[in-house]
Amino acid sequence: MTQSWKIGIIGGSGLSDLEGLEARSASAAETPWGAPSGPLISGRIGGIELCFLSRHGAGHAIAPSQVNYRANIAALKQAGCTDILSISAVGSLREHLPPGSFVLVDQFIDRTRLRKTSFFDQGVVAHVSLADPICPRLSALAGAAARQAGAMVSEGGVYLAMEGPHFSTRAESRLYRQWGCDVIGMTNMPEAKLAREAELPYATIAMVTDYDSWRDAEAGVDVAQILACMHANAAKARTLIPLLIAGLPATRAPSPIDSALDFAVVTPPEAQDADARKCLAWLNPRLFGPVPEK
Repeated sequence: MTQSWKIGIIGGSGLSDLEGLEARSASAAETPWGAPSGPLISGRIGGIELCFLSRHGAGHAIAPSQVNYRANIAALKQAGCTDILSISAVGSLREHLPPGSFVLVDQFIDRTRLRKTSFFDQGVVAHVSLADPICPRLSALAGAAARQAGAMVSEGGVYLAMEGPHFSTRAESRLYRQWGCDVIGMTNMPEAKLAREAELPYATIAMVTDYDSWRDAEAGVDVAQILACMHANAAKARTLIPLLIAGLPATRAPSPIDSALDFAVVTPPEAQDADARKCLAWLNPRLFGPVPEK
């Protein structure tokens, strides 16, 4: 069954707002997992609804490890988003991915360790498939828009998610290259995992700002260089959003990710913790509802 699109945009470093929204409004959100990073900025472009969330909050005051990823994804789900596009700054681990280029990530290696990574942490157990963590449909549409915006776009890539907030040592950077990683960042995990648990197709446009620390002939990561490249990248990112909207099919055909939990929950209803079920009903009334009344 087809439906209307509502695109959730999670803006990372350099993209703290979304311009050009018609009928723009801001709303605070509260979820069973706490408050998201900031208000949800809603509106329309070309008749399509969008919902923007700044991952690091106002003034970039929330460090990567302190982002409430569960609340961010839950708030976008509750707002009615059908798909999520993450726009994130990354370092390059490959010579052919220079600063200023965009990478359509299709795989992740998660090296974070201090974050809440699942909505199913106690009371109800579920195991979603993450073999292919990126939605190919949304990624292709975003890539086409990025090219129209004038970006150099690379198809596919492995994103190494590090804890941060420190940048890599040279030894770590070289190790990640040996692992087959292409870019490195601090925010897309557990974001992608949680989006899958929320049955939200998720795609990433990774905007390269630097070469990380693996090149012997040059200094390590420099924040001033990153900020300069980040602002240039963000200008293209702001341009690609309306181009993405213009390229969407008139109606949204179903995605297999829309029902990712159908065969993932292993705790039978009679054994599920009542409080956990109430929280999950807020996220997924189809499987855990009805949503409890306030």
